[in-house]
Amino acid sequence: MPKADQKSITLTDPEALALFGALPTTTGVSVGPTTSLRVPAVACAVGLIAETIGALPIKLHDRATRAALRDHPAYRLVHDEANEWTSAAELRTELTTDALLHGAGFAQVVRLSDGTPYELHRLAAGKVQAKQEDDGEPFYLVSTARGQHRLSYRDVIDVRPFGGVSPITLGREAIALALAFEKHIGSLFANGGRPSGVIKSPKVMDAEAKKELAASWFSTHGGGNSGSTAVLDEGLDYLPISTTLADAQFAENRLEQVREIARVFRVPPTMLFELRRGTWSNTEEMARQFYAVTLKPWLSEWSWAYARCLLTPEERAALYLEFVVEDLLTTDHASRAAAYGQYRSMGAMTANEVRAGLNLAPRDGGDELSNPYTTTGKDAAA
Repeated sequence: MPKADQKSITLTDPEALALFGALPTTTGVSVGPTTSLRVPAVACAVGLIAETIGALPIKLHDRATRAALRDHPAYRLVHDEANEWTSAAELRTELTTDALLHGAGFAQVVRLSDGTPYELHRLAAGKVQAKQEDDGEPFYLVSTARGQHRLSYRDVIDVRPFGGVSPITLGREAIALALAFEKHIGSLFANGGRPSGVIKSPKVMDAEAKKELAASWFSTHGGGNSGSTAVLDEGLDYLPISTTLADAQFAENRLEQVREIARVFRVPPTMLFELRRGTWSNTEEMARQFYAVTLKPWLSEWSWAYARCLLTPEERAALYLEFVVEDLLTTDHASRAAAYGQYRSMGAMTANEVRAGLNLAPRDGGDELSNPYTTTGKDAAA
């Protein structure tokens, strides 16, 4: 059998850029994890998703009683601290950022001698290779200062975006175009490509006269004197240069790139502060869409990644991990109070459950499901 052809790539070959996370685009701008964050919309989207996922608390519950299992070793790792120097929220933020920029976020599970999970340590995305056995079972090769070693899928928390590909890779053309727009308008202002107006003279002026006229104009109407009244003599006339249709189209194109980047990250445009069509009502609706469309797949990914490594198969059948998203979905205090009141009146929540949702301590007699808005005849007589 002839050996398969192997293509050699030199460091000057454009295809070599992909090996270093910088992908060439039609505009000629290379897009990678570092360069993409120079686009404010990308930095906003990455920070919004990663920090929101990190800030949402997650708890371990019993499927039968729905009680929080605070004494389980996994509860501390997902809710409180991943290790002595990293909180659980900080680790989720870092790994989600790695997944958004590099296509995957990894953390190693450090166990005690009996197999109990004890700590979670972040692994740099560039030092981990995800592999598969012939039967499809995944394993990981981690590069360290002492060489490469292999880890089981049970010992590596693996968080990935849609398709296992970074959004900045899928949307590199839109990000590159945004970078090109920024570069173009920056060079325009840096070079003074277009003046704000023109002074027109009825007679021909030599270079020295033009220079003196310009210096006189700037000293009289520049800096702090901007906007002052101009007095022109000798037939001089000032013609301001107004914004053209091309300028307006350029500004619209820049806004369209913000919307394109929002589509890449599946974030509502108003969450990236593109508020041209934003109102109070649709902004609240887009906040709910942010949870349903953007965050929910990530939270499912995180719940399974935690359960796969921190719970045994038997524990996964009896326990489950769930993010607490009530604060994210609550629009205002009045709506939240009305909802809690309805849950209490229908007997769906106890007083202590409502107090727990408000981050208040439980009180005696607060575990009854009786309706506080009605009383029986016996109670009334008493």
